[in-house]
Formats: sequence, C-alpha cells, structure tokens
Amino acid sequence: MSLWFPMLKTDWKTIRQPELAKVPFVFSTSEKNRLIISACNSVARSSGLHIGMRLADAKAILPDLCVQQDSEDRELKLLKAIGEWCIRYTPLVSLDLPDGLIFDCTGCTHLWGGEENYIREIKTRFKSKGYTVRAAIADTIGTAWAMARFSKNTVIEANSQKLAMSNLPPSALRLDDVTLEKLRKLGFRTIHSFSAIPNSNLRRRFGDLLLLRLMQAYGEIEENFRPLDVPEPYQERLAALEPIRTRVGIEIAIRELLNMMCNRLVGEGKGIRNALLKTFRIDGKQQAVDIGTNQATCNVDHLFKLFEQKIETIRPALGIELFVLEVTLIGEADTSQKSLWTGKTGLADNGVLELLDKLAGKIGSKAIKRYLPQERYWPERSIKQTNDLKEIPQTYWSTDALRPTQLLSKPEVILVTAPIPDYPPMNFRYKDDLHIVKRADGPERIEREWWLDKGEHRDYYIVEDQHGKRYWLYRSGHYGADQTQWFLHGFFA
Repeated sequence: MSLWFPMLKTDWKTIRQPELAKVPFVFSTSEKNRLIISACNSVARSSGLHIGMRLADAKAILPDLCVQQDSEDRELKLLKAIGEWCIRYTPLVSLDLPDGLIFDCTGCTHLWGGEENYIREIKTRFKSKGYTVRAAIADTIGTAWAMARFSKNTVIEANSQKLAMSNLPPSALRLDDVTLEKLRKLGFRTIHSFSAIPNSNLRRRFGDLLLLRLMQAYGEIEENFRPLDVPEPYQERLAALEPIRTRVGIEIAIRELLNMMCNRLVGEGKGIRNALLKTFRIDGKQQAVDIGTNQATCNVDHLFKLFEQKIETIRPALGIELFVLEVTLIGEADTSQKSLWTGKTGLADNGVLELLDKLAGKIGSKAIKRYLPQERYWPERSIKQTNDLKEIPQTYWSTDALRPTQLLSKPEVILVTAPIPDYPPMNFRYKDDLHIVKRADGPERIEREWWLDKGEHRDYYIVEDQHGKRYWLYRSGHYGADQTQWFLHGFFA
C-alpha cells in the first residue's frame, strides 16, 4: 500500500497552530540564492501559489501571505514519526520521501475486514488527526504509488497492473524531469501510448530508467523494500479489540504474549535471556519495558513475574491498542530436563537463579556481583568479577582461611593502638569512629608478589569490635618499622 500526504508539512503545522487553517500559509527554502516555496496549504493553492514558485512572486499575489522557514530534514523526521505510529497496521513500513510511506500489508488487511476497510480505517484515523491523505493497494510498489497519486481507484486486483496504469500520465512512473520532458515533446500523454514499443527502442531513446520503472510497476522486476523498523526474528504481536486501560488487562496481554513466544521457543529448544515489551497507545505514544534473565528460560510464570515488577511504569492513558513482545537475546535451553533441577544447590538451583532475576529487576543487575578465584597471592588480585552465572571457575580458592564478604578495592588507612609485635590491635579508629577490639584472630602473613611490584608484606587480623561487627585489618611490614601502617581491607557479614 502506498500512503501519500500531499500537504504533509502544512498539515503538520496546522495541527499545532489551528489558526493557520483559514489563512494562506507556505514554507520557504533557499535554492540558488533565491527563496522558493517548498510547501503550501490548500488556501494558498486556491490563490494560485504552488511548490517551486518564487517567494517574491507569491507575496506579490498575496501580500499578507504567512511564511515559515523550512528545514532540510523536516520531511524525514515527520515521515519517520508517522511510520513508527503506523506499525499498528503492519510491521513493515518503509519511507517514501518526500511525502509518502509504503506498507507491506501482506496478511494484515483481513484483520480489518478486507483491503477496502483497511484503507478506510487508515484514512479515517489520519483525517481525524488533521492530515490529508490518499492511499492505494496493488501487487507492486510502483502501481500502488501511481494509483495513490493519479487515480481514484484504491484497490487494484491481482495481476492487473498494466490495465490499471494504461491511462495514467508518464509522471506516474516516478521518472525524472528530463525523461518526462522528452516524452511530452514526442506526444506521449499516457503510459499506454509507449508501453507497447520494443524495449530496445525505449532504452535507446529514453535510457534505462523508463524501462526499469515500467518493469517494476508491472511486477517483472522486484523493487527493493527497506523497512523503517526491521522486525525482530522472535516477535509476537497482540492487538486489542478495545483499548486497554487497566492493570489487569495489561497482565492478561503479557501472559498471552509470553505463552505464544515460549510455545514457539520450546519447540526450537531455546529460551529467553532478554525480552522487550512495547505498548502502543491510541494517542500515538509508545512505551517499552525490558527484562533479563541469568539463563535462558521458557518458564512463563517466572518471566511474567519479572514483567509484573515493571507494569506500574506503563501508563495506558486513553488506552493501549497494540502489544509487541520482542526477544532481543535467546539462549539454548534444555526444556525437557526441568524435573532434574529438584535437589540441586547453589547456582545449579533454578530457584536461586529466578530469585536473582527478581532482585535484578528491583535493584538493578549491577547490584548483584559474582566473583571467581584467580591464581594470585595478593588479596585484591586473587578474585575477578563475572556477569555470567554459568561461568565455570578455572581454579580453586588458594586458601581455606576466612575471607571478608566485602573486600575494599583499595585498603583504607586507619589509626591503631597495638601492644607488642604480632599481637592484634586493642582498638582502631575508622572514619572518626573508635572501635574497641573484643576478639581477634591472626596474624596471617601474605607476601607481596615481588615479580610484579616492590613493597612490604602484610600481616592480616580478623577482629570483632564492641558491636559484634567483624573487620579484616592488616599491618604493612614489620612492627615498629618507620613506614609501618595499618589498613582496613574488608568487612565480614
């Protein structure tokens, strides 16, 4: 289907400034050091103004003409926004600059009761918003484009492109001005008047473009179609019979989409890792929420609970008419072995992974950290962070000694009162708070990795203060040395 907006920019401006509807109004742009009209409304057209006319001549005809400065990419921005709104009618929408859109509506028109009703629905919606629009459906882009602009026929029957376009002017073939001028001088007023001429003669006289456009319109050569929004390979759509405005309605729609998607993925042995839910409101606004999982899953209940946490961020306003679920990341999932999860512990327990997914949805995935051991002696180098909960450690922890739950990336200097060498501190001051040591264990000496850097060894102590809190402290170097300092390096749970 070709959708044509003959007064795209002036309609857009009039919607925002209704007072312009009854006055002559134009957009102007600079071309070859002169101002010309790039768009004009119906009032200005009825007074004899037209696109391409010099602005000075237009003002001579209409001294009170209202003029707005045009911008180079205005058509692109407008058509892109309209095209994104039109995804409710088909997932495949392409830009047709400077004033149109192309729909691949295959398999969509029956949802509106046929092609005539499909066109009527779209034209009525745009008319209610204030846009002048014409549309036509045909087997090919070229024929649909021509019928929308040069004919009153809106639906062309299959395989009847040649007959439908025979009486249209050559300009219906999207030709350049030079070719159109040649055709006019030779007396070709309709496409039928030259379509029967042998291809070799047409190519020799008018070049390749005329033949290309003819063959594209007739369906003899396929024309490239570039969708504005390429559909995700894993996508499910759910159109609402009536606008959805309640939380219950949104929950039902999400469950239905998840059921459709998971049934499809189960058959392929895959599961969802990341999913994006898009909602399209009747006022043209679009909203989106996304979820992520630590492992590929087709558990509808679990996935729904992740979306449920974010339903409150969806604002239905006057109502949502279309829901689209896109799986942006999938993974292999052994859906037939769910019963074997029972009894597993740690990260092998599917319930633990689902719990982490819920927490990530509430507090953010960055708040959950997993660390794996590295074959290093220095504490801050002996671990590495990973975002993959299924990654297998390449080594084991190098010691059985207790290690703090939270290890500071950079040890902090503290003031310590300590008795004779190798004794734990009696108290220490950290961030202006005095901690009295009630219990202590140590020291544990950790030598510096001399092949990487130079410095003193560390003597670590586990201490418990008067409040029952435990800390990991260390003394750098031997007791009494000039450079000896005490540091806080971690906290125990």
